[in-house]
Amino acid sequence: MGLVGVQENGAGDLGFPGVSLGAKNKYKRMDSELNEDLDDHHHQGDASSSARKYVYACAVFASLNSVLLGYDVGVMSGAIIFIQEDLKITEVQEEVLVGILSILSLLGSLAGGKTSDAIGRKWTMALAALVFQIGAAIMTLAPTFQVLLIGRILAGVGIGLGVMIAPVYIAEISPTISRGSLTSFPEIFINLGILLGYVSNFAFSGLPAHTNWRLMLAVGILPSIFIGFALFIIPESPRWLVLKNRVDDARSVLLKTMDNEKEVEERLAEIQLAAGISSAEKYEEKAVWREFLNPSPALKRMLITGFGIQCFQQITGIDATVYYSPEIFKEAGIHGNSKLLAATVAVGLAKTGFIVVAIVLIDKLGRKPLLYLSTIGMTVCLFCLGFTLTFLGNGTVGVGLAIFWVCGNVAFFSVGIGPVCWVLTSEIFPLKLRAQAAALGAVGNRVSSGIVAMSFLSVSRAITVGGTFFIFSFISSLSVAFVYKFVPETKGKSLEQIESLFQNDIGWREPEVELGDVEQLVDKNEQK
Repeated sequence: MGLVGVQENGAGDLGFPGVSLGAKNKYKRMDSELNEDLDDHHHQGDASSSARKYVYACAVFASLNSVLLGYDVGVMSGAIIFIQEDLKITEVQEEVLVGILSILSLLGSLAGGKTSDAIGRKWTMALAALVFQIGAAIMTLAPTFQVLLIGRILAGVGIGLGVMIAPVYIAEISPTISRGSLTSFPEIFINLGILLGYVSNFAFSGLPAHTNWRLMLAVGILPSIFIGFALFIIPESPRWLVLKNRVDDARSVLLKTMDNEKEVEERLAEIQLAAGISSAEKYEEKAVWREFLNPSPALKRMLITGFGIQCFQQITGIDATVYYSPEIFKEAGIHGNSKLLAATVAVGLAKTGFIVVAIVLIDKLGRKPLLYLSTIGMTVCLFCLGFTLTFLGNGTVGVGLAIFWVCGNVAFFSVGIGPVCWVLTSEIFPLKLRAQAAALGAVGNRVSSGIVAMSFLSVSRAITVGGTFFIFSFISSLSVAFVYKFVPETKGKSLEQIESLFQNDIGWREPEVELGDVEQLVDKNEQK
């Protein structure tokens, strides 16, 4: 009993002065502490896994609006063939019908910035889905070209709202380490929508011309119904909540998306400082439009980068390739609606499949390397497509090469400039300007898309389809130079750190200089 007592108490010498049996107790305590640490680590791992799943779910639901844009782009490429047969529209009306959605979506994008600042990111997504549903229903039942055009206009406004707000919402709710891949989700869903549109074309093409295009357009209503259910799951953006001084609500959201409370408090302080409503300093509000009309040097750099990359995404001809792929393949020598629409499904598969590459690599390699790979690859494919259509068309080899180069072009687009464009635009602007600056970028994107979509057939008739792709190839080569000169690397930086990248000319033009390196230099100087 005495021995047990001594061992338990860790004291006494039993005739051996200086030799303590408490050593065993020390090991027991170490073992206990180790077990506690393992338990804490296990709980943190569970919390981390739970937060990660929650953020992924929010990103998926927020991206559903992007399916609407993708589906419309894909389905219209085939539906227009049957609309032409049914409503007897002219080629000019065909161009207007295809391109008007992109042009009118700029109204949605412009309204989206102010709307999302007023009612929140979440409810702006709901409004976008509702407006699109009304437009899609009108298009489905349209008896004439004029009514169909009204439906396209409403659908365009809805798509403009949705396309602008989804990347902003995801960027604001995502942790830094996975923000790039999560903000790419809308582009994944655009590609998925395009593929579904192509499949829908092929599936309904055998029905009578009066019915098939209506069913093709009606299917587009389904994703917006799912968005209604998603609203009961996803939270409001924590950064918007801070802007509205709802700091406790913002903290609650951050606790669901981050691993530990310390990190939440640090991020909340960063957001408050960026929003200009920290306890140390209240922000004297300046009208957003005044900041855009008279931008600071930092904001001017941000606008050049954001607006420029959005325009280059479209003026390199991706929407012409997708909207008019049946026309391109017809030029190459494929005949018959079913064969043309089957070939477009291959384009949709390539475009959707390669977006996965971007999602995997965007937070590992970074934004800029993917942009280089994408823009250079597109330049080569567009040039080779122009060469094939001009010199090798109407033969088996020409058909095979045309399909190969079109698939190559959309694959390189999906690997880089497709998703990275939206990621950059949603992360480079200051919090108080982010929504409206992203809206401005989306306007540039939609206007560029509309100009390309509404002029492709006319330009192709004037200089041939092959000649048009030579022009796209030249523009794509300019985009390589733009990426080199104006796009900084934002991988691994918080939204607040990215803002500081643009504060000086060196940080903007020399993206290789990492913020971490600068912080280390500052620490060394302070030690000296």
